[in-house]
Amino acid sequence: MEAKALNRYITTSPRKMRLVVDLIRGKNVDEAISILHFSPKHASRVVEKTLRSAVSNLQNKSEGSRLDNDNIFVKEAYVNVGPSMKRISPAPMGRAYRIIKRSNHLTLIVAEKKEVKKQAPKTKQMKKSSKKTEKES
Repeated sequence: MEAKALNRYITTSPRKMRLVVDLIRGKNVDEAISILHFSPKHASRVVEKTLRSAVSNLQNKSEGSRLDNDNIFVKEAYVNVGPSMKRISPAPMGRAYRIIKRSNHLTLIVAEKKEVKKQAPKTKQMKKSSKKTEKES
């Protein structure tokens, strides 16, 4: 089972956000939250909030059973580009410089680990070759 959490129109650049998201992709949820909590980047706070929301969505989706955070992992995490705001900054000699304030959309998908039952490997019987070996005397 999996659940998704979206956070849209985040006012940081996608490049800075991807640095943080790459740290948690494929990790266990407890490990990912601790990585984000102690990361000095500003974007890590937003990612942590979204990750907690995704975990909550998964627990609400499963309804009857309470899920362990040990069995939940970050299946997918990606950052898409949002709209850019164009602003103008005054420049010398009556000119103006354009400032582009970028935004992004964050998508996190968490899933429950499936327990894989280990089966004994099937042994293949090797066919004996029909060639007869000749002994030299």
